[in-house]
Amino acid sequence: MTSNRTRVALRPLALACLLAGLPAGQSLAVDWSAVPAKTVTLAYAGQASWEWTLTKNDHEGAEKFRGGKDCRGCHDHESIAKDGAKVAKGGKLEPAPIAGKPGHLPVKVQVAHDGSKLLFRLQWKETGTNANQSEVAAHASVMLSDASVKEAVRAGCWAACHDDVEGMASAGTAPQEKYLGASRAKLGRSGGGANLKPQAEIDKLLAAGTFLEYWTAALNPGKPPVAGNGYILDKTHAAATPSVSAEASFAGGEWTVVLSRALAGAGPGQKSLAAGAAYPVGIAIHDGSTKGRWHYVSMEHSLSIDSGAADFVAKKN
Repeated sequence: MTSNRTRVALRPLALACLLAGLPAGQSLAVDWSAVPAKTVTLAYAGQASWEWTLTKNDHEGAEKFRGGKDCRGCHDHESIAKDGAKVAKGGKLEPAPIAGKPGHLPVKVQVAHDGSKLLFRLQWKETGTNANQSEVAAHASVMLSDASVKEAVRAGCWAACHDDVEGMASAGTAPQEKYLGASRAKLGRSGGGANLKPQAEIDKLLAAGTFLEYWTAALNPGKPPVAGNGYILDKTHAAATPSVSAEASFAGGEWTVVLSRALAGAGPGQKSLAAGAAYPVGIAIHDGSTKGRWHYVSMEHSLSIDSGAADFVAKKN
């Protein structure tokens, strides 16, 4: 039984958590007011796939991209907002537009560690649209990789977005799950299809770290978030038992979500995060009860631990 003295001692803690917008007991090891924040502009890309980015007749920046210029070398907040608005209205890249859906989504991002866990804190305002595609109101996802996945270094989330994935232009009646091009024997304008490399080669890629690690949280207002994680290589491999934790609050139309996991990782499909090393990062948000490709995605960003010249330097807090 809790004593009166204990109840009194807990009141300031509960109040502080309430003011921070997080339930008591969440992320108390990190003082987020002391962690630098950056706003990342996520794009609504419709059916713009990895193959689309490389095709001159589709993408006016294809030659620059093929020549080595990364996505953010051409795209900033203004161009993402402008191009995203065109896609969201409907057309070649969006044959099934969602009424009123904005073409971009600003997300406030903070990253820190507490000596044992890496934590991402994401905040965004809901768009007010409802696609009724899912019983889940929103999803927040983070993807991590390293230099072994060059597509992630250059294009963030687009590394796993191919033209034959479910909901995309070339999906047909046998859509693929998200995958990396390295897992396919051949890639064409419509993707890599079922042209999988032998399993022994897939296993070597996994052992060498050629995969995207993802963390995710399924969100519904008033309910605890449901965390998940896994990796993407030949397809999406979801962990049977999540090793990622999720915390979330929803107030005033704004989501605040914290995703975390151990710095050391927990087996195949997770990166062991070392101080000073650089890691490509991608962020994706499903808003308004959407699923699949109807999400907002970031271009390439970078993360380092403790020090470095990355977009996000996660320091101990």
